[in-house]
Amino acid sequence: MTGRPRVLVADDHQIMLDTLVRFLSHDFDVVGAVSDGWSVVAEAAKLTPDLLVLDIAMPGLNGIAAASLLKEGGSTAKVVFVTNLRDDEFVQKSMALGDVGFVVKDRLVADLLPAIRRVLGGEPFVSPSR
Repeated sequence: MTGRPRVLVADDHQIMLDTLVRFLSHDFDVVGAVSDGWSVVAEAAKLTPDLLVLDIAMPGLNGIAAASLLKEGGSTAKVVFVTNLRDDEFVQKSMALGDVGFVVKDRLVADLLPAIRRVLGGEPFVSPSR
């Protein structure tokens, strides 16, 4: 990867989506921001981001299902999930996708950038507070 990593962000709450875009724009090229899982699949296919930052609970197609579809389709984008869900089942389902990050939203400021760096480096990350 040359230059700044290209990131596609998805969250179904507009305030959180705007916050993620602003927060990430300092260190990354945010190439898209969408509010549902089907839009993630469509935009990722067009934009070929290096990284997906996805909410898990989104309408239509959740973040885990969207990431799974992309991986099955050959996407090489790394994934960091951001969520309010703290259930071990979601952590296990997300980790089954490979080297991904799992960040709980109440630890967003502390954990998101370290999670992204680890995942882009090929290592998983799980928020310690979950």
